[in-house]
Order: sequence, then C-alpha cells, then structure tokens
Amino acid sequence: MSQLQDRLQTDLTVAMKARDEVTTATLRMALTAVKNEAVSGDEARELSDAEVITVLTREGKKRRESAQAYDDAHRPELADRERAELMVLGRYLPTALTDEELAALISGAVAAAQAQGATGPKAIGSVMKLLSPQVNGRADGAQVAAAVRAALAN
Repeated sequence: MSQLQDRLQTDLTVAMKARDEVTTATLRMALTAVKNEAVSGDEARELSDAEVITVLTREGKKRRESAQAYDDAHRPELADRERAELMVLGRYLPTALTDEELAALISGAVAAAQAQGATGPKAIGSVMKLLSPQVNGRADGAQVAAAVRAALAN
C-alpha cells in the first residue's frame, strides 16, 4: 500500500472517531476509488503515490463539476457539500501550479520539443508528453492543453 493510501486510511479512522461526517464520507469515497483503480485491468496491483494522486485529482474534478452543476440548478446546499468534499480531497493533493509556474513549464517543454524537431501545432503531443509528468495533479489537463496550443500557435 502506498504511503498516501496509508495516510488516507489513518485519517479516515481519525475522522470516524471524531464523528466528522463530511471527512469520513469523502475519505471512504476516495479509498473506494483508489481500490477500484487498483483492481481495474487484467489483475490487481498496488498503486504508487502518483497513481493515487491521479485518482484523487479525478475525484476532485468530479466535485468541482458537481458543485458547478448544483449552483446552476440553484441548489446551494448541495454545492456547498461538494465544495466541502473538495476541500477534504485538497489536503492530499499537491499544491496547484500558479499561472506563472505553468507558463514557465510550458515554455520549457515547447523549447525542448522544438529542439527535438517538433514544430507548429502538430507538436502538441510531444510537448504534452514532456509536460504531463511535471503537472500531474497540479494543473487541470484541459487548461494545460489549451495553454500549450496557444504557445504553439505563436
């Protein structure tokens, strides 16, 4: 079991003893998602911390999208619940990249891809391949892809 998965399990026990309903429910959901990811595919496997972060990032994105949908449906109490769950998940995710940090990483990846001969808008695949390990869990993939497209268009 990864260190992050152990931490999730330990924090779940603490939240249960403290009768923290939101944290307990969120951590149970997160651990279930991690276990489902571990048994998906041909055979069960142990997840690394990076894979657990990927799962938690995916769950966080679901919470953001749900909160937005509830806001649009004028259901603020449900949106608040989703945001509370997102706050709990945020404790286990790496800090988000600032716009400046992301721009610096993108320019470095574009320069590296161009040094390898990739140019123009068709180079997005090679740039994203270089960039993905650096931004995994720290930036939204759609935002990163849009920023890379903009950088390659210039």
